[in-house]
Amino acid sequence: MNGLPRRAGLVPALLCAGAGAALFQFLGNATHGYIGTDSLFYWWGFQWVNPESETQHAWLVLALAVFAFWRNLASAARAEARPEPGLAGAVLAGALALHALGYVAQQPRLSILALLLYAWGCLLLGGGRRLGDASAFPLGFMVFAIPVNALDGVAFWMRLWVVKSGACVSHALGIAVIRSGTQLLDPQGRYQYDVAAACSGIRSLMALAALSLFIGYLWLRPAWLRAAVLLLSVPLMYAGNVLRIVSIIVAARFGGQGLGDTVHEIMGYAVFAVVLGGVILAAEVAVRRNPAWAARAPGGDPGAAPVSGAPAGPAPRATAALVVALCAGEAAFLHHRASAPAPERAGVALAGDGSNPVELPTALGTQWIGRRIEPTAVERAILPPDTGYSRKLYIDLDNPATQVLLSIVLSGRDRTSIHRPELCLVGQGWTIDSAGEHRFSYPGPRGAGFPATLLHVHRESPVDRGQRPVPELVAYWFVGADRVVASQPERMLYDAWNRISKGRADRWAYVLVQTRASDGEQAALARIQEVLGATLPVFQQSSARGP
Repeated sequence: MNGLPRRAGLVPALLCAGAGAALFQFLGNATHGYIGTDSLFYWWGFQWVNPESETQHAWLVLALAVFAFWRNLASAARAEARPEPGLAGAVLAGALALHALGYVAQQPRLSILALLLYAWGCLLLGGGRRLGDASAFPLGFMVFAIPVNALDGVAFWMRLWVVKSGACVSHALGIAVIRSGTQLLDPQGRYQYDVAAACSGIRSLMALAALSLFIGYLWLRPAWLRAAVLLLSVPLMYAGNVLRIVSIIVAARFGGQGLGDTVHEIMGYAVFAVVLGGVILAAEVAVRRNPAWAARAPGGDPGAAPVSGAPAGPAPRATAALVVALCAGEAAFLHHRASAPAPERAGVALAGDGSNPVELPTALGTQWIGRRIEPTAVERAILPPDTGYSRKLYIDLDNPATQVLLSIVLSGRDRTSIHRPELCLVGQGWTIDSAGEHRFSYPGPRGAGFPATLLHVHRESPVDRGQRPVPELVAYWFVGADRVVASQPERMLYDAWNRISKGRADRWAYVLVQTRASDGEQAALARIQEVLGATLPVFQQSSARGP
């Protein structure tokens, strides 16, 4: 009885899987700035082995997903594997639509969600509810393996909160530690620690959140309790990282930098112990309070009878034929979009070559003189070849030590030309102390202006007796053809909307201004505004102002 439905759905499912695999392989990724590949499989897999992507925990997520799938199959061993052509067809069609959306918007993470959804549709078509139910959680769990660098801003604030709390607890214990951004220092210079992103960043956040959800899935039955366990991991992670920082400071206070370094390595495991121990304890308390909340053990109900009946909806072969035709049609559409140039509008004025931003002025009145700064070899190697640059360092003629850097990076067809400045600043050795927003004035009509992100940063400078922090102020914003935004998520949102709704690929410009802030924030802002007052009319079109 079971063989016929299984054979009826197996071949159509394999046909759908093959057509989908070809689509995601050859037309899976439309971004080529950092990873030059058309394959979504390669784009995703590369993130798992690239340390800068902070997605190495994906291997653990994959292993747990495979285990959950095997466990769920054992639970559903007696369930009928009849194909679900109606539901499967709807899921597969929805996955293809989502991938088209992600491809056109140049958002491969959307395409990864489409890939997971497509895989679930193939399993529904080939194995019915048995495979569909068994794979639903494992495939959904793979979301934790998707690179989420966009959430680095959340991790950054968590780092600052951890450092601030660690300093407060140390002060309560009578340890006079100095907090400087993400650094904790001893006043006598006996130790110095920087709370790096690895300690409380997005990688540990995603890994521990995934493990917490997995524990809730194994331990508990109600979906709301599993979600509560997932949310519980966030404050537990915060507490674990504070405990780690305080332990390191206490050890360094009595045993010096060496003992602090040793405790630093050991207490990395303590964070996992705090989070996972707290999650397990919470799950066990919930089960003891209400045994009905406990998850069923693998094996299913031995008395349950197999589900029988004819497949509902269209025949599996007809569903497969429709899905394969949709894959072919989508491939033709995406190939046309990839090869046909989209209408472009640049956010800043262009130079005569049409590729680079306009040359910035050399002299700003009699106060400032500009020196051209060429893009580095690393920038040219990493960013797409059609990326444009215009950059000058402005020097105050009355005080040559006072300087303002003005940099413009203009994207080409690939949106990955534009990136978050925080990544470059940290990579160049800057420590980000705080972030906020500031509104700069645009010369001309009264009240005209635009928003920008403001970063307070510092870098250690060697002096006779060690090092001293050198503070600087960094402002950046993104300029589209008709809009100025202060953050990368806003830019990505508007860019995706233009690509999808208008078929238009704007050449967004990323503008950064940086100057010393030793004389205070207000003086630094005044210098930046003075330089912008003379340069904005040259490069930033009046139509591209902020609200």
